[in-house]
Amino acid sequence: MLPICCCFIYYQCARLMSLDKIMHKCSTIFKLRHLFILAAENNVSTEGGMAELYVECALYIDGAPFGLPTKTRLKSTGPSYCWNELITLTTKYRDLTAQSQLTFTVWDVSHGERLIGGATILLFNNKKQLKTGKQKLRLWAGKEADGTFPTSTPGKVPRHERGELERLEKLVNKYEQGQIQRVDWLDRLTFKTLERIKERESLKNGSSHLYLLVDFCSFEHRVVFQESGANFLFPSPIASTNDIVIVWDPEVGKINPSEHKQLKLARSLTRGVIDRDLKPSSNERKSIQRILKYPPTRTLSGDERQLLWKFRFSLMSEKRALTKFLRCVEWSDVQEAKQALELMGKWEMIDVCDALELLSPVFESEEVRAYAVSVLERADDEELQCYLLQLVQALRFERSDKSRLSHFLFQRALCNIELASFLRWYVAVELYDPAYAKRFYCTYEILEENMMKMAAGMNGEDDGFKLWQSLVRQTELTAQLCSISKDVRNVRGNTQKKIEKLRQLLSGLLSELTYFDEPIRSPLAPGVLITGIVPSESSIFKSALHPLRLTFRTADGGTCKIIFKKGDDLRQDQLVVQMVSLMDRLLKLENLDLHLTPYKVLATGQDEGMLEFIPSRSLAQILSEHRSIISYLQKFHPDDHGPFGITATCLETFIKSCAGYSVITYILGIGDRHLDNLLLRDDGRLFHVDFGFILGRDPKPFPPPMKLCMEMVEAMGGAESQYYTRFKSYCCEAYNILRKSSNLILNLFYLMAGSNIPDIASDPEKGILKLQEKFRLDLDDEASIHFFQDLINESVSALFPQMVETIHRWAQYWR
Repeated sequence: MLPICCCFIYYQCARLMSLDKIMHKCSTIFKLRHLFILAAENNVSTEGGMAELYVECALYIDGAPFGLPTKTRLKSTGPSYCWNELITLTTKYRDLTAQSQLTFTVWDVSHGERLIGGATILLFNNKKQLKTGKQKLRLWAGKEADGTFPTSTPGKVPRHERGELERLEKLVNKYEQGQIQRVDWLDRLTFKTLERIKERESLKNGSSHLYLLVDFCSFEHRVVFQESGANFLFPSPIASTNDIVIVWDPEVGKINPSEHKQLKLARSLTRGVIDRDLKPSSNERKSIQRILKYPPTRTLSGDERQLLWKFRFSLMSEKRALTKFLRCVEWSDVQEAKQALELMGKWEMIDVCDALELLSPVFESEEVRAYAVSVLERADDEELQCYLLQLVQALRFERSDKSRLSHFLFQRALCNIELASFLRWYVAVELYDPAYAKRFYCTYEILEENMMKMAAGMNGEDDGFKLWQSLVRQTELTAQLCSISKDVRNVRGNTQKKIEKLRQLLSGLLSELTYFDEPIRSPLAPGVLITGIVPSESSIFKSALHPLRLTFRTADGGTCKIIFKKGDDLRQDQLVVQMVSLMDRLLKLENLDLHLTPYKVLATGQDEGMLEFIPSRSLAQILSEHRSIISYLQKFHPDDHGPFGITATCLETFIKSCAGYSVITYILGIGDRHLDNLLLRDDGRLFHVDFGFILGRDPKPFPPPMKLCMEMVEAMGGAESQYYTRFKSYCCEAYNILRKSSNLILNLFYLMAGSNIPDIASDPEKGILKLQEKFRLDLDDEASIHFFQDLINESVSALFPQMVETIHRWAQYWR
């Protein structure tokens, strides 16, 4: 008699489950199910017309039937029969053996019951892994499926008969299960080619066989068969292959009783008296310093946690150590948590960037989060605005709707109308998230309620009611702009006709938008009051979404230009531009001004938003009309005695801005860079727009580490010139400055982990780790300079991106 068998989920590089949990899950959840009878390929016909078919499915274990067979519904749709039906068998996965088989027999009942054919498939492959995904079974015509072992009706196509089509179908199955990386542009080409190959093979081979497609359930991890009891390994697979043998350890994930007891004793209250006077040795001090340099994303090992706890009293004067110490605490232990909170109150005050780490989802203690807010209270409004987007996202990790953080945010907003405006918009956009809509709605209501109660200021400032109404009118304005955008997009014809329609609407039906009844605070810059739209100076961009370019009058007699987009999620662009602005601030604090252009972006909804319009031209347009960047700059800043015929100031501005954006786009992993989203201002400032791909994602194959085309290098005088050397020097200097603030940038992205921004939401942990890798925190300043110089050389010499750029230009030409 065969021993009782079970299978379990193998978690690759993830958390392992103990035996009792595995057995529990196998016996209650993992029932044999999700077998979709998709289709029977090739024609099945009878003398009287189309056949009426059903499929009978049965489970056999070690050659004997197990349970009752299951039947599908009748199908008579021909020539291909698609059941798309879920079959659930009562058997549990733990009852299966390595020789478990499923039999499929197809019957025709159009004229009595007639056997079409059958096929049998093993549930486990030769590596003892449960089969998943689509399985193509060849039916044995006129034979009922045989469940004995070995079977006489194997559904698998014999090895000597397999051709190119079978090989490709196996790869498609792997692709659908996520075992092959998805590359959109390449996948489309591949599947078109697959269709052609399939048609060619079908014509060549004819239709001599019938096939049945069955879709097995796919799991997040592989399901592996294993004998119950002790770990029993067959020697033959080890000897014949180089595959990794997976051995199940029932003690993995369980607490070691002796270690747990030792930990409790080491952290008891009585140890506090002894530990107070402990000082680390030289080696222990080196280990502690190494731990303090860890990025906030790194998890501490058990030994590292114990080391920090042991010397917690001697570390209290080291402000960088607090966040690491709080990660060592076992918060479920009341006495230990109490000790930690007492020490936290006496610790050296931490910096604002470390306080942001304490607001991440890692720290659930309300006292710790309240302490982080108390540190943030020291930040001025300008600094607070740099982090406001992330602080709103951090509300997701609070334990209650009315938290200390939400109270802090609206209190600061009441003192600064710009903060109030941005806070209101950031919260309003999150109302679309069903999981946290209630929390953000509560924050919105509190902000509204408290602002309405504000009295008028001593200097003739508006009272709270008027201030709130001025913010509400921003929403009314965006709603009208959405309506205009929709009407203009529906106009048939070229861009000029759409522009005419826009100006006609602004001058006619919506003429109230040309002169507002009361000034409205600009959503992009709340300190600026706008009084109306200038129809004659408003236009539309030539692109798929037809964004509006609107010129607004301002209360001080000037104008400001805004781009309004409907149909595009600007939250990712908003985040990237916020990071550009923050990095610009960090560089300037180190006396390095790289003439960046952090234009303003504000998402006013899930698929709408505003951008500041910066007069500029794309590099593609400049190179098309002027042949080179230098020729273009000579038009605005000619100087016969200057370098390359332009003023030295203009060239220096161009070099610095190129360096700044090269470093920033590399760190943030900005993808889809081409000459149409690299813009140049008349004063020589280069800047990037359109950030649809970040954190290493790129629709183009083999992207270079940074976007640095040959035309930009030529504008600096070539790779051997002194100006190109200066460019590399600025890059390396900026890179090292930003590396010093890596913890701040990583903490801000960590707080965005719960957001709905596409490139973060898809895999937050992976995205943040990619960002961390870009800082190369394992290198010192000198080594990082050599690393970045090699990176620049690699980007400039990359050939493939030049080919892709050429293809992109052709596509733009034919658009």
